[in-house]
Amino acid sequence: MQKLSLTILILFSLAFGLSAQSLETIILTDAVTGKQVNVATQVKGKGLILVFHSLGCPFAKMYEKRLIALRSKYQNQGFTFMLVNPEVSQKPEDQTALRSYIDQSDMNMSYLVDENQELTKFFKITKIPEVILLTSGAVVSYRGALDNNPQAESAVSSKYLDKALDSILKGEAPTPSQVRAVGCNVRTY
Repeated sequence: MQKLSLTILILFSLAFGLSAQSLETIILTDAVTGKQVNVATQVKGKGLILVFHSLGCPFAKMYEKRLIALRSKYQNQGFTFMLVNPEVSQKPEDQTALRSYIDQSDMNMSYLVDENQELTKFFKITKIPEVILLTSGAVVSYRGALDNNPQAESAVSSKYLDKALDSILKGEAPTPSQVRAVGCNVRTY
């Protein structure tokens, strides 16, 4: 009886594993270029930073200058930055608002539309902004908050993402590797 239970458990695990989505199958549209982007192929150099973002979240707005500074500091050191919006659709009015934001914000990075929330659900994102740092082999090396004070940049005492990126540059694993993100709740559907 024990062997039968174990066999059923193994078969169930295999079946569930085969039906689970992988990062390699997630393809999103870049609102800047209109091109289809396979996120897994964007993990190159030192790593890929995905920042989950929304035009309607005031916390995302508070972090804009810090994101621009991070991109400026680290993109020439082998890191790629991409924004991911899980709350916008392919409707023309949503796309117009998004392109207008991209043109005016000086963010200068790809802005992926996660219309069906495939990437959001894959990484179990719950807050905006929340960061995922992927390194070689699409390994999540860091996830969570950019720093410890979303509302007042001048009061930041721990720059979590900076510290994680510096650790990767030194060939070390980031510590901490996860910090709870603070911001707007992601509306899942």
